Amino acid sequence: MTLEERLPKGAWVFLAPMAGVTDAPFRDLVGSFRATAMVSEMISSEALVRLNRRTYRRLVSKKENSLKIIQLVGSNPKSMAESAIINEDLGADVVDINMGCPARKVTLNNSGAALMKNEDLAVKIAESVVKSVKIPVTLKMRLGWDSTNINCLSLAKKFEDAGISMLAIHCRTRAQMYSGKADWSVIRELRNIVKIPYLCNGDIKSPEDGVRALEESCARGIMIGRAALGKPWLPNQIIQFLNEKKIIPHPSIDQQFQIIMAHFQAVLDFYGESHGIRLFRKHFAWYSSGLVGSSSFREVISRAEDLSFIKSHVEEFYKKQIQKFY
Repeated sequence: MTLEERLPKGAWVFLAPMAGVTDAPFRDLVGSFRATAMVSEMISSEALVRLNRRTYRRLVSKKENSLKIIQLVGSNPKSMAESAIINEDLGADVVDINMGCPARKVTLNNSGAALMKNEDLAVKIAESVVKSVKIPVTLKMRLGWDSTNINCLSLAKKFEDAGISMLAIHCRTRAQMYSGKADWSVIRELRNIVKIPYLCNGDIKSPEDGVRALEESCARGIMIGRAALGKPWLPNQIIQFLNEKKIIPHPSIDQQFQIIMAHFQAVLDFYGESHGIRLFRKHFAWYSSGLVGSSSFREVISRAEDLSFIKSHVEEFYKKQIQKFY
């Protein structure tokens, strides 16, 4: 069965891989709202081959009820292949190759988006990973390194020939990082170049954005990244709008409080109390963004270390929000 046959009919909405964000607890949460699939945060192939325990924590979650997609980053074809095998053995359904990360610490190692400057190595990595496993291999990239090097279209065909099952394209160049506006129309021509499905990523923040992104890119689906921070229900809202024309409202403030505390507890259970508290501070900031008094709330939470104090402070903050709405 091909990857496309394993995915549902209708438009697809994937959760994008985000370093330090799309860990197992967050993927479980987004999956509980219904998303087509969630991709793990990128995992260093070199660290995985060296049996780095912290790296193992990012792997397949037993709770995930959709396709288990693990993203690998690296520049060594052999290590990428070996780490793909490890993930397949651990239960991954799909391995995704990162050729889109713009972070300097990644590109300096000739990984991530830097591979778009070395097409021969990029294709060799794709071929090596595909040949090493029996599960589907997908790949995420950008439009190109900069405005003078837009090569996603030509690379897409090479990746298809190498055996890649699906592509996801962040519609910015590496030089843009996350600034400017994503240009979805650039990848429209892919429909005439490759037969494998491709996803459109970048600046998709609402159901209406999802409609426009599909129209301009002619993609099979979309991938949601930063817009889902603090809104794990967003992929489901977009799915419902794209496929059934349903407008799903945000959860009520009371429901959001329940979601946040369940997510917080899942992170504490997964990482332990001390590490979990530090990791979740950014989530508290994302969840509370735009609410009355959120600035002072974030300031207090960013320094708090005591679990009981944090829980009571969060509860008090959301009780005030609820009182304002009702």
